Amino acid sequence: MHIQIESLIAAAIILLVSFPVHECAHAYAAYRLGDGTAKLFGRLTLNPIVHFDPIGGLLLIASSLTGVGIGWAKPTPVNPANLRGGTDSEGIVAFAGPASNLVLAAIGAIPLRLVLATHVQIPSTVFLVLVYFVIINVALMLFNLVPVPPLDGSKVLFSMMNPRQVWQWRPTLEQYGFILLIVVAFLPLLPGPGGSQTIFSFIFERIGGPIVNVLIGQSVF
Repeated sequence: MHIQIESLIAAAIILLVSFPVHECAHAYAAYRLGDGTAKLFGRLTLNPIVHFDPIGGLLLIASSLTGVGIGWAKPTPVNPANLRGGTDSEGIVAFAGPASNLVLAAIGAIPLRLVLATHVQIPSTVFLVLVYFVIINVALMLFNLVPVPPLDGSKVLFSMMNPRQVWQWRPTLEQYGFILLIVVAFLPLLPGPGGSQTIFSFIFERIGGPIVNVLIGQSVF
């Protein structure tokens, strides 16, 4: 029961804060760069209801109880043809989402740093929620930057390629993106402590863990 409560807290953080801020960041970046599509559809807001995807949201809640946590928000509509700057702007819009999660993690780490520095006693549940908040947002940032469609990282990658490279690689990556995503997120492929680990767990261990430690100012991983 204790594990389930913690998992539901994590799911609530994602659905009520992380997803809305992430999608709103996409919408705001697109709007500033000339595309008002997301604003037209009412997505330039932090209202979690507007960004809630019924299938992705309910799947996140259900899967979090198993300790997996799979889900997604409603994708923000962007028309690249309206963006000033072409593919570079598309990459900026894509990067805005993961960047917002890093900002959220940094904001969540501030009270943790104060608590740890002053040794103020706060309820353990509050402390745990703050730690979860930082970890979840760092994980969302890194996961979304994986360069596999339909994740944001793929659009960032395409924006850095020349048109010929995009023409060569984009159709293949988009065709097999879902399969590649399963491999990255779920299949144990790399050696790790206590057995095999997935590509993403390896990435989080090597990059995400140190980021969380720096933000909080204390070793958590």
